[in-house]
Amino acid sequence: MAKKAAKKKAKKKTARRKKAPTMEMLLVGSKTKAALKEGGVNVASDALEGLNGIVYWYLDQATKRAAANGRKTVRAHDFVIM
Repeated sequence: MAKKAAKKKAKKKTARRKKAPTMEMLLVGSKTKAALKEGGVNVASDALEGLNGIVYWYLDQATKRAAANGRKTVRAHDFVIM
């Protein structure tokens, strides 16, 4: 009986664990790597994840700028960094 209770506790602990949220990849990996390689550099395995994070940040900033200007439409100038 004690073994069953221990197994149930172990299952509950693993069920409660949450994985770190992952961002869906918005980039086309092969095209992004090709563009970087044209610059004469190698591409690390985590480079695309880092760039993907920046793309999400740009999208968030553009969304905020459009909303601050009373628009629901994101326009090209919303991506400009000042």
